[in-house]
Amino acid sequence: MSRIDHIGIATEDIEQASDFWLQIGLEAGEDHVNVEQDVKIRMFYGKDDDGNKTHSKVELIEALSEKSPIARFINKRGVGIQQLAVSVNNIEKMVSDLIDNGIRMINSEPTLGAGGHKIAFVHPESTGGVLVELVEIKMGE
Repeated sequence: MSRIDHIGIATEDIEQASDFWLQIGLEAGEDHVNVEQDVKIRMFYGKDDDGNKTHSKVELIEALSEKSPIARFINKRGVGIQQLAVSVNNIEKMVSDLIDNGIRMINSEPTLGAGGHKIAFVHPESTGGVLVELVEIKMGE
């Protein structure tokens, strides 16, 4: 099953950018640092009628240095939506199938992302100009 997992938003100041999402009623999760990407990440969740976290999320991403891909993104395009993430059950198979079908990948092998999820990025050249992040969901999520 594939579904929208989250929308990633590049920001210069994660604290300042969080204010809006809190005001509209989303709940902030714990911050994560992804050393490989040189970023700090904060996920925001909605709640369903029973008070359970919804699957779809908003992800704020702040560069930790000018070497970060997010810093380069902001310098080139400004703050805003950086990527659309899609949940998949078996990321290795998905990546392999995409490559076999001529889709250009940024990551030909999954890496570790926020929350310990395996992730891989699809090059915008193959998606109509959108950076797509594949996220392997864990059982029960």
